[in-house]
Amino acid sequence: MSSTAATSPTAHEPDDGVEWPLKFKAHYFGAHCFNTQSCRILYRGFPHGSDEPSPSVESYGRPLEKLLSAGRGPIPNFPPPAKVSWRAKDGTPLEAEVDIGEIFRDELIRHNVAREDATPNATSGAPGIILEVNDRTINVYMRATIWTKAPQIPGNPYSHGRSDLIKVFSRTY
Repeated sequence: MSSTAATSPTAHEPDDGVEWPLKFKAHYFGAHCFNTQSCRILYRGFPHGSDEPSPSVESYGRPLEKLLSAGRGPIPNFPPPAKVSWRAKDGTPLEAEVDIGEIFRDELIRHNVAREDATPNATSGAPGIILEVNDRTINVYMRATIWTKAPQIPGNPYSHGRSDLIKVFSRTY
């Protein structure tokens, strides 16, 4: 087998300039608390949360996907685990360590865009990783903008991208 045959695209690997699967070496981070009496998250030396009660997702009048964002970064992959300490809605004190590096050890960007629909510069390569505490549950999500060849909203020339919120981890304590 020649070296060109080993690297030539197949029917499942179009020669479109997109390196697939999409990977990341840095990320942005965000943490959000809902339905807690207090909630503190420490990741890469930066605190998130507060000692005040956090409202429910429903009280915001918007869906969860519109509330969650990741703005701190870029952070090189991967600092020590996030330390979470909080009081659940019923007052139970809880603590956890969430190992973001273990959850994303493969460094793959999670998304819902088919390779053939992505542009050659499909992503910036630095997705958002979001840790959510909701009462007794910790969820971890990824959000990455993936640029697409076609508009995602028909007739809107400014909608050439998707930024789906994808849950990759969940644990109830």
